Amino acid sequence: MTSHAAGGNDVHAASSPNTLVNFGFWVYLMSDVIIFSMLFTMFVTVSDHYNGGPAGHEIFELRGVFFETMALLASSITFGMAMLGMHAQKKSQVLLWLLITFVFGALFIGLEVHEFLVLIEEGAGPQTSAFLSAFFTLVGTHGTHVTFGLIWLLVMVGQVAIKGVTPPVASRLMRLGMFWHFLDIVWIAVFSTVYLSGVMQ
Repeated sequence: MTSHAAGGNDVHAASSPNTLVNFGFWVYLMSDVIIFSMLFTMFVTVSDHYNGGPAGHEIFELRGVFFETMALLASSITFGMAMLGMHAQKKSQVLLWLLITFVFGALFIGLEVHEFLVLIEEGAGPQTSAFLSAFFTLVGTHGTHVTFGLIWLLVMVGQVAIKGVTPPVASRLMRLGMFWHFLDIVWIAVFSTVYLSGVMQ
């Protein structure tokens, strides 16, 4: 009886830290939802405040944004492949797909930085109008999150390479996956609210 109770306590002690970490990560994601909700609200509120500067249809190049979108969506698919490899306990497969995911994510950031630089060179920087200030803030905040995700990806590549697909590593990969897919969802909202709406104005 005592042994059974002790075993139950051991299970509870082992599971509690992971439960707390998962709860904490959900709290973090919810805080990000609030942040992006506020940024979207700000953008929509000032989306027609040009202050003599260009409107969205004058500066947005949907072809480049389309390639950005495809790169990020492809990275979500390749991360899913990495998770399949994780469940199959195939270390080399996990590493391969994580690295491919990194390449697609880095391509997305590279295209976004290029877009920002072109806009600034054309005199459409964040100081030009409330519309552009909100645009750079919203899109830049998302890009910052993706950059953080890329750093996290490299960290996980190192952990998988050194430790293998252990339960703690798998747990971290699951949380990274939640974060990465969340950024995909946010980008779809950005693409629809910012770029498509801007071009159709």
